[in-house]
Amino acid sequence: MYIQNIRKILNSLVKQDNSLASRVAVGGFWVFALRMVQLALNLIRLVVLARILVPKDFGLMGIALLTMATFETFSQTGFRQALIQKKGVIEGYLDSAWTLLVVRGFILFAILFFIAPYAAEFFKAPDTKLIVQVVGLSILIQSFTNIGVVYFQKELEFNKQFIYELSGTFADFVVAIVAAIIFRNVWALILGFLAGSITRCFVSYIIHSYRPKLSLKFSKAIELWGFGKWVAGSSILIFLITQGDDIFVGKLLGATALGFYQMAYRISNMPATEITHVISQVTFPTYSKLQDNLPKLREAYLKVLKVTVLLSFPIAGLIFILAPNITMIFLGEKWMPMVPAIQALAFWGLIRSISATTGVFFQAIGQPGIATRLQLAKLILLALMIYPFTMHLGILGTALAVVLSALFIDPLAVYIVFRIVGFNTRKITKMLIILVLCALIIFFSLTVLKELIPVVILPLFTVSIFPTTLIQEGDIII
Repeated sequence: MYIQNIRKILNSLVKQDNSLASRVAVGGFWVFALRMVQLALNLIRLVVLARILVPKDFGLMGIALLTMATFETFSQTGFRQALIQKKGVIEGYLDSAWTLLVVRGFILFAILFFIAPYAAEFFKAPDTKLIVQVVGLSILIQSFTNIGVVYFQKELEFNKQFIYELSGTFADFVVAIVAAIIFRNVWALILGFLAGSITRCFVSYIIHSYRPKLSLKFSKAIELWGFGKWVAGSSILIFLITQGDDIFVGKLLGATALGFYQMAYRISNMPATEITHVISQVTFPTYSKLQDNLPKLREAYLKVLKVTVLLSFPIAGLIFILAPNITMIFLGEKWMPMVPAIQALAFWGLIRSISATTGVFFQAIGQPGIATRLQLAKLILLALMIYPFTMHLGILGTALAVVLSALFIDPLAVYIVFRIVGFNTRKITKMLIILVLCALIIFFSLTVLKELIPVVILPLFTVSIFPTTLIQEGDIII
């Protein structure tokens, strides 16, 4: 079966077929390949840097990235998503979108440069002033990225997306490791981050022929904003949910605790992030093309949900079981205090990967407001719980607050999707129960295998089943 699935993938890659099913299959392969290569590079980078640097270095970089992400998120336009979702020819909109993104980049860089001292004072970390100012350059660099790259996702040309994104990841990987060996401090993280931004911007003009120019048509911009405002609103709420805990930990517990928490988050959610990134990149343009075909849309979402559930449960279980072993073997004893937070956040990664199937769905069908309202409800719950939990339990309490807020809201998002596409509730409930039972069997099997298989081999065993899970006989995601 495994050989047959590999042969099916290779045949779809070489087959000249412009059908949506074939394009989605090929696109899914390239996105999956990209994320696997990026995952490998990021894991190697993480292990090397964690051995050379100290938790405080990661905390200082985390503060700088949080400061930058705060202003970047609150000025989101949602133009790229609007261009991908929009039907018909979009070339007349590209220059206006690019022009506003460049203007936004200059404004944000100026704000970050002057706000840096106040950010350092807020987090009680004087060293972050210069770091914030230098890291802010990445926003300016990214604003000049060729707007033509939106076609990679809109037209499912993920082979080009592979080259574009991997170039930046590889540049970050090389520069960060070399700089860590030379400087042995936080500047390794900074230089790697900037190298990735510069490389992606440069490659975007090599890999796509479109050449944007400064031109602003307000009617076009307003039309894009009509859709983009909901995406922007949802992005702000998602940022507050996913990064607000970091800000809270950094302010309340300090840079070292933030370094532990961010590392715990990264390890526990890396698989979930990879799954959601792969699936959302392929499904968003696919759902957009199927938005007027309800039966096909329903079928596509059901297949995506099946794959996500079957992947997420065993991965979350694997992380929970092996958290102490992974931390000690790959990062060292100095990182062990974060293990309980990793285990708690593993459950959030599970919930998050399943709920992520809904966000792109709402955007693709032109109803991003649903996701925005759900994210607002989740944020309110998180805000009510995070302070008392953190005060009593430290970073573990923060992780538990994040998990509980998602547990109350995210199942509702899945239910709303079911209502929109007209699923039979009883039939779907039965299917989900079967999927969850299968996933739990895998989870408990991994628990037993932990005692029989060396820790280093078990993750490789899990990765090896991905291709057979993603593409089953006659069941290519579309």
